[in-house]
Amino acid sequence: MKLAVVVPDGLADEPLSALGGKTPMEAARAPAIAQIAAEGMVGLVRTIPQGMPPGSDVANLSLFGFNPRESYTGRAPLEAESRGIPLGDAEWVYRANLVTVADGRMADYSAGQIPSAEAAALIEALAPVLAARGFRLHAGVSYRHLAVDAEASGKEIRTTPPHDILGESVERHLPVGLGAERLIAAMEASVSILESHDVNRVRRDLGENPATQLWLWGQGTKPHLSRIAEAKGLRAAVISAVDLVRGIARLAGCEVLDVPGATGGFDTDYAAKGRAAVAALENHDLVFVHVEATDEAGHNALVDEKVRALERIDEHIVAPLRKALPSFGPWRILVCPDHPTPIRLRTHTGDPVPFAAAGDGIPASSRAFSERSAAASGVYLPDGFRILDCLRGAAPWPAPRAASMP
Repeated sequence: MKLAVVVPDGLADEPLSALGGKTPMEAARAPAIAQIAAEGMVGLVRTIPQGMPPGSDVANLSLFGFNPRESYTGRAPLEAESRGIPLGDAEWVYRANLVTVADGRMADYSAGQIPSAEAAALIEALAPVLAARGFRLHAGVSYRHLAVDAEASGKEIRTTPPHDILGESVERHLPVGLGAERLIAAMEASVSILESHDVNRVRRDLGENPATQLWLWGQGTKPHLSRIAEAKGLRAAVISAVDLVRGIARLAGCEVLDVPGATGGFDTDYAAKGRAAVAALENHDLVFVHVEATDEAGHNALVDEKVRALERIDEHIVAPLRKALPSFGPWRILVCPDHPTPIRLRTHTGDPVPFAAAGDGIPASSRAFSERSAAASGVYLPDGFRILDCLRGAAPWPAPRAASMP
């Protein structure tokens, strides 16, 4: 059986007055997803176990079939794996965002979606400053970078994702716990270097958000995941521009496909992702396509952009996959956000998300694909890490019950 999983990151949302009381899912014109929902099953799945942080790392581990309570060691180590950064068993690695802090508040978690070339110049300037404090800096894509700490444990330190505190005082969200002083000192040391850097001078002149400091968060240690080929019997290909998803894929033994034009932003080449996904079906049992743009729209409270991103996912990724899958024989497809990123909150929540699955052996529900329709379906999978087994036929789908959204 050929399987496809499409993940519009952070898509699930709330009714919005700007959309006449509809959610972005309800407002978008997405005929291919609507067809999958009508001819298959719609329900809710909890991808974030109760009590765990509602991040894309935890949620995507679930969608890949891993129990986050057993396999999660932090976000940054997944990204380190994607970039081929070796970690010692005793080392901790942190995500290092270039952010914009203005008047003591988190103004922008991405420093204006700073281009990678500009970010690399800033990271190069910061590297010796961080090295003097025991951190090895590794440049990444846009605002997303990594800092490896070989000197102290991060086990007793609590950090906060910058996208969770937009508009809030950063003083109240600095790292806390045993050893947090080193992190705070490193973050503060970055301020003076970045303030006078030519890259930021030009960004200010152009009216763009400057990168005012590094923000360290999402720490963890080297993870160990089973390989999907052995554990699930699947040859899997993964398409994503986001390092944490690519890191999970590499650790799970999946083939990570590099798609030209895939950026992780609003300018990503949706059509190129769709073509690559269809081509991957030739030699793989499972193709997993992750798209970040819907999440970015949620964090930035861009209602129209969230709707537009879903429509592009539908047209350029879901529709080609739905058309191609039956030509390979038995098939199934799943469309499922990893977590909600409500426009109102501008951050993730751990609520269950709607899913739509169709294909051979999946009964038709004739439902719409939306948060409300999924809640009304009575179909609820409490352990999100089982959804891949349901899709591949190794576990039964949950039966409808007389209950609304948990």
